[in-house]
Amino acid sequence: MATALLQVRIEESLKDDAARLFESLGIDTSTAVRMFLKRAVMENGIPFRMTLPRAPYEAERGYRAMMELGEAARRNGVSDMPLEEINAEIGASRAARRADER
Repeated sequence: MATALLQVRIEESLKDDAARLFESLGIDTSTAVRMFLKRAVMENGIPFRMTLPRAPYEAERGYRAMMELGEAARRNGVSDMPLEEINAEIGASRAARRADER
């Protein structure tokens, strides 16, 4: 089978990182690229999902949720509950749920 030369320009650090990864998998970079190309041909497309996130990650939203939970805990008088007591409550709730399912 005749072979052809394929050249790709990438950042040196990416090349080095990928080479280390492939070496740990027992293959070289050329073999990994051939595997990618063969799989792309087999699947008639890129052999992995290429998607964009539906919505950007917003740390502020998560922070607000945590603050709201903290405020609810203070309002309900459980904000200073020790971990052992929290775990006991969770265990009791799970046991009650299991008993209801029977």
